[in-house]
Amino acid sequence: MPLDPRTPVLVGGGQLNRRDDEPELEPVSMIAEAARAAEADSRGHGLLRALDSVRLVRTLSWKYRDPGRLVADLLGATPSHTAYTADGGDNPQALVAGAALDIAAGRADVVLVGGAEAWRTRMRLRAAGRRPDWTVQGEPVPEAPLLGSTQPLLGQGELRIGLDRPSSVYPLFEQSLRIAAGRTVDQRLKQCGELWSRFSEVAAANPHAWTRRAHSTEEIITVSPSNRWISWPYPKLLNSNNMVEQAAAVLVCSVAAAERAGVPRENWVFPWAATEAHDTFAIAERQSLHRSPAIRIAGRRLLEHGGIEPGQLGPVDLYSCFPSAVGIAAAELGLPVDDPRRPLTITGGLTFAGGPWNNYVTHSLATLITALRRTGGPGLVTANGGYLTKHALGLYGTEPPPGSFRFENVQTEVDREPTTRALDRWQGTGVVESWTVVHDRDGVPETAFLAVRTPGGARTLAVNRDPGVVAALVSEDVAGSRAEVRADGTAWPRGAQSIEEEQ
Repeated sequence: MPLDPRTPVLVGGGQLNRRDDEPELEPVSMIAEAARAAEADSRGHGLLRALDSVRLVRTLSWKYRDPGRLVADLLGATPSHTAYTADGGDNPQALVAGAALDIAAGRADVVLVGGAEAWRTRMRLRAAGRRPDWTVQGEPVPEAPLLGSTQPLLGQGELRIGLDRPSSVYPLFEQSLRIAAGRTVDQRLKQCGELWSRFSEVAAANPHAWTRRAHSTEEIITVSPSNRWISWPYPKLLNSNNMVEQAAAVLVCSVAAAERAGVPRENWVFPWAATEAHDTFAIAERQSLHRSPAIRIAGRRLLEHGGIEPGQLGPVDLYSCFPSAVGIAAAELGLPVDDPRRPLTITGGLTFAGGPWNNYVTHSLATLITALRRTGGPGLVTANGGYLTKHALGLYGTEPPPGSFRFENVQTEVDREPTTRALDRWQGTGVVESWTVVHDRDGVPETAFLAVRTPGGARTLAVNRDPGVVAALVSEDVAGSRAEVRADGTAWPRGAQSIEEEQ
């Protein structure tokens, strides 16, 4: 049957790694380079000149008011529409879904989705007390329309104790996964190392990965000067690598525009379906720290729209900032973590392929286009913003979707799921549910964060900076032990010896 000319297709993806020995580029210039690569990948002509919308993922390494206009100028395009996102790694997939909806409805014809981070250059110059000589858009430049949620991603309980870094939150999820599975710390750490070793093997074969070297399990989980503890039980090689200089872009257009540009039919990738939802913004309110109702419900609905089961999926890329993010998503989607026929990444993940802050999933989408052309589909991408908070999922294939592209926000159903009462301030004796220990750059245990369940089943988050306690919490498994939570927000697990007790 002939295709509706308004059917959305992804026709090209481009990626850029800028190394330290290469000429310096600011983020908008990097995006323009990735866009040119995406057009070349499409094997069509004139797509960039035909852009009517440029939608970019927020950059953290430099502030722009409307970077889409700057990118368009660099490309010689005159789009009628630009947009910029709020923060969140869910935004690349959300932008593609929005572009597909607009194309299907006739509101757009050719859309560029992209983003970039020049983080290494920014940090190098900051260390030297300098600022980059990059484009500054002053007050006369109107800010681009903002896409995505700007709701705060933490509750008062998290903010009160300073629990605000992803590198400190995801280990809490990791401990919860471990405890629920009945494994020791060493057993679970080995599993994480095995998973990340497989991811590194994928990165080694990915020409666009930042680190193209396979790492052994032992190398990943063994602490060393180059692999120091960040937040126990995660050493550095189990954390996202944001110290990168990367850009990516994908071109989304109508079938009619693809045909006008001469894009070969074998280069088309069809968005089949997309779903979105979020878990509770306050971490303490989640029913369980190792579950995600939003991923489970959004994933189930996504596959229903595609008319497939999990076992029928082809290439898969799960958002992989930390092993717990992969473990939770895989469990909720019904995907095995160790299937040699289908790794859970096509890029190598945020540790090895690179974690350019909000923009990683633009890289996974560009990679998915290539993977689907080679293997067929359908393929799945998940995107995660915040602290396993905001989720956007996409299903893609080389054949048209059953029916037409479908989008659904399943938040209403997610909101019916049970949650936990969070107590921002609580005093009493509870039970340790999960914990992590943040280390300083010299590898010294510095701060412990704990999730404690109260006798009434509520959850409170607490902190401890006593050197004796934080040191003990690295060596003792205190899961399920009793802990005294004081009015100042500190928690004191029974058995973890404090300096004040020694004195």
